[in-house]
Amino acid sequence: MGAALYDPQHGYYCRQGAERWGRAGDYRTSPERSSLFAATFARYFANLYEQLDKPHRWTIVEMGAGAGYFAEGVLTTLQHQFPETFAATKYIVDELSPASVEIARNRLAPFHDRVEFSDPNPAETGIVFSNELLDAFPVHRVILKDGELRELYVWVNDSNEFEWTDGALSTTQLSDYFDYVDVHLTQNGQIAEVNLEVRDWLARVATLFDRVYLITVDYGDEAANLFGSQGRREGTLRAFHRHQFANVFENPGEQDITTTVDWTYVKRLGEAEGLNTVNFERLDQFLLGAGILEQLELISAQTSLESDRATFRTNAREMILPTGMAASFQVLVQTNINP
Repeated sequence: MGAALYDPQHGYYCRQGAERWGRAGDYRTSPERSSLFAATFARYFANLYEQLDKPHRWTIVEMGAGAGYFAEGVLTTLQHQFPETFAATKYIVDELSPASVEIARNRLAPFHDRVEFSDPNPAETGIVFSNELLDAFPVHRVILKDGELRELYVWVNDSNEFEWTDGALSTTQLSDYFDYVDVHLTQNGQIAEVNLEVRDWLARVATLFDRVYLITVDYGDEAANLFGSQGRREGTLRAFHRHQFANVFENPGEQDITTTVDWTYVKRLGEAEGLNTVNFERLDQFLLGAGILEQLELISAQTSLESDRATFRTNAREMILPTGMAASFQVLVQTNINP
């Protein structure tokens, strides 16, 4: 999974010229679907800026920023609606794909005086934001066989095809993981994914700022549901190609591979790093609370074409209806700031 997604030359996220986003690609994220998503989060960021007593300088770090759609929407909204927040903002794009950085650099050129493409350095106050990042971390895959936890490895069979084979655990961290989240596999043949990279990532971002809000958007579930559900007996590893489910072994480097996030693990790791959970809810509910309807009204009033207003309304419905895409996502807000 790590090679298929992140190989510098052939990995899915790193290949030059690959069409990943939009209808011609394999998936569409919320920022790419509608500027309302980023605009609503910009309102939320501006509110946090007020709560932080309007620091003279603060930093927004976007981890896994992709092609810069979200950054563009946030900075545009702050510039036009929250000029005081905008004036204090430095925006750091943290993205490992050179192809995505090139696109984002062009998209964000109007904000060149406050956007940096670099690894963030420790600072006093800021936000760390990510959207659909954790689900793309390479995972270990384990299976319960005759009461023993085994690891699933990828190998090449006699027909020169990829297939699964099981063996001893590559690290005791895999068995420790299930102790940590207080849930264990109980059914013979049950498969699960373990995302150990979340731990190192959280340890890194938790120390970026003396005062920090960590805002993570992704699709996930609590450990009890992930590993105790009959519907997930085969785990959650899946691939997408042209917006359709695909075999994870087919076309490595040419399709997205993902797993469902274990929110129990993320929250407990955050607590161990001094980050308290201040909000955890479905994305649609979060957007309503953050002012998506007010933002829709404002944008609609500034839009001259009825067709454009209709598009914004349609996109808003997709993000707030219980049957819409956002209902399958969650928002986790963690902070080291005491109330």
